[in-house]
Amino acid sequence: MTDEKHPATENMAPIGAVPSGDGVLDTGPMPTNPPRSQWREVWGQFIRHKGAVAGGIVFLVILIGVFIGPYIWTIDPSYIDIRARNQGPSLAHPFGTDQLGRDMLARMMAGGQTSMLVGIVAMLIALFLGTLIGVVAGYYRKLDGVLMRMTDLFLALPLLPLLLVMVMLFRDSLSKAFGPETGIFILMVTAIGITSWMPTARIVRGDVLALKEREFVLAARSIGTRNGMLIGRHILPNVISPIVVSATLGIANAIITESSLSFLGLGFPPDFPTWGRLLFDGVDYMQQYPERVILPGLAISLTVLSVNYLGDGLRDALDPRIRGR
Repeated sequence: MTDEKHPATENMAPIGAVPSGDGVLDTGPMPTNPPRSQWREVWGQFIRHKGAVAGGIVFLVILIGVFIGPYIWTIDPSYIDIRARNQGPSLAHPFGTDQLGRDMLARMMAGGQTSMLVGIVAMLIALFLGTLIGVVAGYYRKLDGVLMRMTDLFLALPLLPLLLVMVMLFRDSLSKAFGPETGIFILMVTAIGITSWMPTARIVRGDVLALKEREFVLAARSIGTRNGMLIGRHILPNVISPIVVSATLGIANAIITESSLSFLGLGFPPDFPTWGRLLFDGVDYMQQYPERVILPGLAISLTVLSVNYLGDGLRDALDPRIRGR
């Protein structure tokens, strides 16, 4: 018995074959899904970093607590009730009261707002200065030596004594010009910002030195692109990754610095709460009421740790060498 092929099956195309224009069947591979975008890859790498995800959640909870919490817990943080002074945690005052009867939960939230604002604004100042100096030093070879020696000089200066001198010199004049709270805020963010830009400048300079020798930059320069446009369109967008990482770490550094100055009594006035000021006020009552030191200290520690983990995750996610693994 011989095998006979059915006439209808002789002309059947293989599965997945597509007829071409000349009638010949194309049996090539089926089209695949489009490649993932860069930001989807960054997000995928970030969520695989468990520490960064946990840090982001904790930092988000702290932000919600200090900025939205006062709309829920509406007690005035500056309201004095001598009859309720030095009370422990209770339903009326979950974090207790201080030596003047002020609600500690309300003061923690108000202090968190101030500490966060100091950290964010000081970070923005440091980021602007560091990016500007790093780009100029990396792109203009003649200015590189001068700017880097200035950076090394600032890095060699002892930070805390320098901040103490700046606070002592300008505190009274700024307080008279803008008021005690606003004047001290301007002094704090300016002093912290202009003493924290150096790491960002060195990182950005290194990236700019590598980028300005890349083919797309050389091609843009060869067609007569001006330096300002070249920096703005081709170099700055490619140094965003280290700038973002420096921003997250700069917030943590600014919060620690502000808390240190407030703990030394050189920060905001006593009636203007910050986490560092609450820590300073609670030292005298640490043995009788340890929660007055534990709570602001815990808030500072959790904020700094969460921001550091967040920055670590962003660094890994934005690094193409790690993201490609």
